[in-house]
Amino acid sequence: MGGTGGPLARTIRAKLTAALQPTHLEVRDDSPRHGGPPGAETHFGVLVVSGLFAGLSPLQRHRLVHEALRAELAGPLHALQVTARTPEQWHSDPQNPPAPPCLGGSKRDKRRGAGEEEEEAAGKQ
Repeated sequence: MGGTGGPLARTIRAKLTAALQPTHLEVRDDSPRHGGPPGAETHFGVLVVSGLFAGLSPLQRHRLVHEALRAELAGPLHALQVTARTPEQWHSDPQNPPAPPCLGGSKRDKRRGAGEEEEEAAGKQ
């Protein structure tokens, strides 16, 4: 794939650049860590450093990122980890937090699985 990533990674980079005029932007494809087929491009992490974030809460910053990627989040993009900082924050701490661990499946699947186990145990009594 090279340094630019696949088609979705390039789209994410282009849309965030156009919408937020970042001074620093990292787009990380975490999809291989989540068990999808090769080239799936479903899980991403972004680090966006932009002066447009000055004076905004973390929630407002995330909303700007999500707005820029609305079409992708409604379609192929399943999960997005966002780190949104001002240039001043980035200069004082230029670290990108690590990607969260994959829990393997959805929380809904885990809840359903636990409920089924409880039902099976109750039925054996």
